[in-house]
Amino acid sequence: MSKLLDGIQRRQIDGEERLATRGEPVYGEPTEDGWRAWDPHRSKLGAMFELGMDHGLEGGETVLYLGAASGTTVSHVADFAGPTYAVEFAPRPARALLSAAESRPRLFPLLKDARKPDTYAHVVESGVDAIVQDVATRGQARVALENRRFLAEDGRLLLAIKARSEDVTRDPEAVFADARDELTTGDDGYEILETQRLDDYHTDHLAIVARPK
Repeated sequence: MSKLLDGIQRRQIDGEERLATRGEPVYGEPTEDGWRAWDPHRSKLGAMFELGMDHGLEGGETVLYLGAASGTTVSHVADFAGPTYAVEFAPRPARALLSAAESRPRLFPLLKDARKPDTYAHVVESGVDAIVQDVATRGQARVALENRRFLAEDGRLLLAIKARSEDVTRDPEAVFADARDELTTGDDGYEILETQRLDDYHTDHLAIVARPK
């Protein structure tokens, strides 16, 4: 397993060793002594940690999180990261996201569409250390490319591709191959560092770690 950060530990919670961050609970997760269990079955990034992927995070980074939903994963990120910009388009989950941000001064919810980065370019600083993306829509690779402008030259993209959001009729491996090709095409694309299927936790998902070319 990859090295854990200062803000992430393995803790005994409810009699089980679990990945955990320190912060206020958000989604009914078990807690103990201020630590909250990070459920990899509810978090693609949590699954990436559990699988030992080389996420490149050390703690304290500036993060742009695309597809924050109600705050399940991004709240864990904000527990150990620096300024964390959380982009979510749907108003209903965004209300829960706002609630998660109340106890997290480094978490900044943005009711915006990740497919339209121009709408939040005036808020999100350039040179963020990491982009975490979990957007269930068509064109997931395109979303990552459109938001590449915010990423520092030595930054990391931590991307979860959901095959069924692209095309429910195609073989997931074909969907993943197309996404990898799109991400890496051209000088303004990404260099892929690692990929891994997340099926132990999330069916028909591929995790990708990449950096700007």
